Amino acid sequence: MRRRLINSTLAVVLVVIAVFGVSLVIVETRTISNSAHERVDSEAVRLVSIVNSRLLTDRQITGDILKDQVAERYAVIEIPGRDPIEIGSRPVGDVIRSDAQGDRGETVTVEEPESTVTEEVGRTLLIIGAVAALAVAAAVLLAVRQANRLTSPLTDLAETAERLGSGDPRPRHKRYAVPELDRVADVLDGSAERIARMLTAERRLAADASHQLRTPLTALSMRLEEITLTDDLDTVKEEATVALTQVERLTDVVERLLTNSRDPRAGNAVEFDLDEVIKQQIEEWRPAYRSAGRAIINSGKQHLRAVGTPGAVAQVLAALIENSLMHGGGTVALRTRVTGNQAVIEVTDQGPGVPTDLGARIFERTISGRNSTGIGLAVARDLAEADGGRLEMLQVRPPVFGLFLSRTPPLPRPAGGAPEQTVR
Repeated sequence: MRRRLINSTLAVVLVVIAVFGVSLVIVETRTISNSAHERVDSEAVRLVSIVNSRLLTDRQITGDILKDQVAERYAVIEIPGRDPIEIGSRPVGDVIRSDAQGDRGETVTVEEPESTVTEEVGRTLLIIGAVAALAVAAAVLLAVRQANRLTSPLTDLAETAERLGSGDPRPRHKRYAVPELDRVADVLDGSAERIARMLTAERRLAADASHQLRTPLTALSMRLEEITLTDDLDTVKEEATVALTQVERLTDVVERLLTNSRDPRAGNAVEFDLDEVIKQQIEEWRPAYRSAGRAIINSGKQHLRAVGTPGAVAQVLAALIENSLMHGGGTVALRTRVTGNQAVIEVTDQGPGVPTDLGARIFERTISGRNSTGIGLAVARDLAEADGGRLEMLQVRPPVFGLFLSRTPPLPRPAGGAPEQTVR
C-alpha cells in the first residue's frame, strides 16, 4: 500500500508537470522569439533615425561613428550616392533581420543570429527543469510522509486486531488524527472492552460457581456416605430425603448463578418465613461446628417474614456461617431483629474479628484476611443486593455482619402461642 500511495502521488505530480511544463515552454519560447524580433526592429528604427538626423545636419556618417549605436549586432546602412556602411560582423547561419527606411532614401538593415534566441530558450528550459525537479523531489518527500502517516496506523491497527484475536483484550486508546482510522480504532477499543467484560464475567462465574457449589456438594457427599454406611432402612430414607433437599439447593444455586451472570439485578423476590431459612442453615451447619468443638445458635425475634429469594438468603447466610467457621472462633450466633421496615439477621462469633487493615474492603473480591479465595463475602453481598437488600459489616471486633431485608407485617400469632424464645 505504501508503494501504491507513493507511485500514485508521483504519477499525479508528473502529469501536472508535463501539462503545465510543456505549455510553459511553448509560451516562453514564443515570448523570447517575439522579444528578439522586437529588439531588432527597435534597433533598426533607432539607427535609421540617427542616420537621418546626421544627413539633415550634414554631419559625417561613418562606421566608426555609428558602431557604438549598435550593441553586438550586424547592421548595413545604404545611403543613395554613397558606399554601403557595415557595422559589426555578419552573422553565420539563420538570422533575425529588420529593415528601416529613412526620409532621404537611406536604408538600415539590422541582423541578429538566431542562436541568441536558442541560448535564451535553453536557459529558460534549464530553469523550468530545475523547478520541475524540485517539485518532483518535494512530491516524493510528501508522498513518503503521507504514506507513512497512513500505513503506520494501519499496521498498528492490524497488530491491535491480531492481539485482540490472540486473547489480549486490553484497549490501546491510541488515535492517529485521521477520522477514518480513528473510527476503526474506536471500534476495536469498544470490541476489546466488550470482550474483556465477557471474559471477566466468565471468570467471575467460574469462581462464584466453584465457591458456591462447594458447600452443597460437600453436604450431599456426606449424606450419600451415610447412606452407604448404614443398613437401617429408616436411616436410609431419612438421609435420602435430606440428600434430595441438598440436590434442590444445589439446583437453586446453579440457577441463581446463571441468573446473576446474565443480570445481577434480576431477582425473584417473594415473601417468605425467615425462621425456616435460619433453621435449615443451623441444621445443615451444626455437624460441622460440632466436629470443630463449637456451637451455633439462633436468638432474637421470631415469626418474621421478609421479601427476598429464600435460596439467595440461604446462600448469604451460608457464606457468613462458613466464614465464621473458617476465620472466627467460639460460638456463632444468628440473631434476628427489626429496624424500621427492615428485618435484620446478624451473624457474629467470638473470634478475633476483621484485621484493621482490611476494614470495609472485606467485601471486595480477592480480599481475605486468611488463605482463602476472598470470594464468599463478595458473592454474598451481590446476592443480597440482587433482592433489594444489603449486607454490611456492623462491627469489627467481635465481628458482626448484618443482612438487611425488606419486611412485611408479621403473621398473626396463634392463640396460646409462646412468647419469643431462644432456639438452640
